[in-house]
Amino acid sequence: MANWNDPQPTSRSGRAGFGAAPGLNPSVPSTRAGFDAGLRKYMLSIYNYMASGVLLSGIVAIAMANTAIGVSIITSPFMFLVMLAPLAIVFAMSFGANRFSQGTLQAMFWGFAFLMGMSLSTIFLVYTGGSIAATFFATAGAFAGLSLFGYTTKKDLSGWGSFLIMGVIGLIIASVINIFLQSAALMWAVSFLGVLIFAGLTAYDTQRLKAQYYHLAGTEFMGKAVILGALSLYLDFINMFQFLLMFMGQRD
Repeated sequence: MANWNDPQPTSRSGRAGFGAAPGLNPSVPSTRAGFDAGLRKYMLSIYNYMASGVLLSGIVAIAMANTAIGVSIITSPFMFLVMLAPLAIVFAMSFGANRFSQGTLQAMFWGFAFLMGMSLSTIFLVYTGGSIAATFFATAGAFAGLSLFGYTTKKDLSGWGSFLIMGVIGLIIASVINIFLQSAALMWAVSFLGVLIFAGLTAYDTQRLKAQYYHLAGTEFMGKAVILGALSLYLDFINMFQFLLMFMGQRD
């Protein structure tokens, strides 16, 4: 998702420096080959962090759902706190990135992934393991394609940002309302829109992170940007997975 604490805001087009000739920024390698190699390394680092976070969450979720202690925690009131804790970490990382050290952000990211794993473990009490696995691989394939599109497209996706963030806010409001209404139709509508919105955010965030590299190359913030970028893509992946699971998941 969009990083609200971007230390180098892009222009209105959202792609300042994207496609600009290397060498205009003294911190960017002066050759196209050097620039491209640095960009690939930067994006690969983001994907590695993101994939490691998803893997950690998956391991924790499976362990929680398949042990007596884990199940007792899942079914206890303590889970309400577990489900809210990741949101607090996201806000802290997003708005406090400039104050926290890179090491602190790393610890927060791994703590976030661990808590998300605990929170996600509840899906094993609702859906079959086979349908969860099928949905996960479908999400992974969709995410890979959408992220590749965001990375390679020449189309400026910056205009999607405000619309998609408004969509996320709308999803949150609709989900809260449906807690009281318990409407199956509204649930399906939220799920459908959720898949579309986070699919769009996957492409949008990938392009945003790629454009961000031009401003951050060679700066001290680079390491932090990798962690924050991984957090954004992790959230896109997990949310798309959860909304897609509502369609593909078979209930126990």
